[in-house]
Amino acid sequence: MVRPRLITTRDLRERRPTDCDTDGGPVPKPYSTEALCRSMLDRGSPSMTVRNPEIAIKKLTVIIDAALTISNKKGFQAMSLRDLSREAGVSMGGLYAYFDSKTSLLNMILGEVTAAVEDVLSHPPAEVQNDPVEHMKWLIDSHICLTEKMLPWFAFSFMEAKNFPRKERQMAIDSEVLTESYFADVAHWAQEQGVFRADVTPLLPMLIKPLLQDWYVKRSKYRRRGVDVASYSATVQKFVLDACLAEKR
Repeated sequence: MVRPRLITTRDLRERRPTDCDTDGGPVPKPYSTEALCRSMLDRGSPSMTVRNPEIAIKKLTVIIDAALTISNKKGFQAMSLRDLSREAGVSMGGLYAYFDSKTSLLNMILGEVTAAVEDVLSHPPAEVQNDPVEHMKWLIDSHICLTEKMLPWFAFSFMEAKNFPRKERQMAIDSEVLTESYFADVAHWAQEQGVFRADVTPLLPMLIKPLLQDWYVKRSKYRRRGVDVASYSATVQKFVLDACLAEKR
């Protein structure tokens, strides 16, 4: 079976800048692989035995890049730690300084994806906190921009979920439910305020989620059509609001 090509961290470094990359964008915090690996080290795990944090961050960045690259080519389930050692140029002993199994590595990756979603979507700026429509637009834009910054991480989580062990599959499900909860809360607020129609389906958050996922799962489709991240985000916002608003704003 030929796996669809996902975007790798190398592709991200070669991209042209977008609105999501500016300091004034909806996701100003850096979510580079290096920044995420620093977060991994800060969280730590019982199996980590690293001593020099700065050296460890650089090495872990290489390891994670390699894991995502291999998973893109043949799947995480088929990847062995020996494959990872060879791709990363890190000895088996070096790998075991960070995690003791593929499952531990998987937990680390999924943990950062979930933490990033929670970190971004739970901190709306003051200017949207009193307006459910602007808050909804901000949620859509922030999520799309976050996945733009963490593209290989989100693509990995989506494409590999069906092959995760039970505990890790539940982690992926819980992360999706968490994302939907932010949209559900704002949609309910908008209905209470009378700016969303009373008959807007409670399934709305579950219908929005595939629109968000499409950006990072099917990037080649949008690239062929010349659609950039800002245009996609604006289109999703308009699509959702046109379906929900009680009257045009």
